Amino acid sequence: MDVPHEALLLRIYTSSADRYGLSSLFVAIVNTAREHGLAGATVLRGPMGFGHTKRLHEGHLLPFSDDYPVIIEIVDSTHKIEAFLPVLDQMMQSGLVTIERARVLHYGRMKAGWLERVRQQFSHGTHPVSPKNRSASN
Repeated sequence: MDVPHEALLLRIYTSSADRYGLSSLFVAIVNTAREHGLAGATVLRGPMGFGHTKRLHEGHLLPFSDDYPVIIEIVDSTHKIEAFLPVLDQMMQSGLVTIERARVLHYGRMKAGWLERVRQQFSHGTHPVSPKNRSASN
């Protein structure tokens, strides 16, 4: 799947306790984004946060009572992100959604030149975690 170089980053702030039907809202958003053919989604879990209500969202000792903050990030073309917004609007009761421009520099492992750069690194002994590079980067 190709992502254009100029894209949008859709960032959705919610809570692990938020629901959509019988599932967690963040799970439903990721699955729906996948069904709509968006390029990808990443879910980030925060240890603590609060929103407009000022109520703290945080994990607890009992796993069934967790209410930690969740951020879902989706990067795709302007057209696809804008087409997804009405769907997202139907799913969310509360939360924060931001959109910002993003410049996609690399997507996927097999882009032209990637394999050749990896071969050159290994043939010259410049593996990213080799002792030579570790001392040079410190």
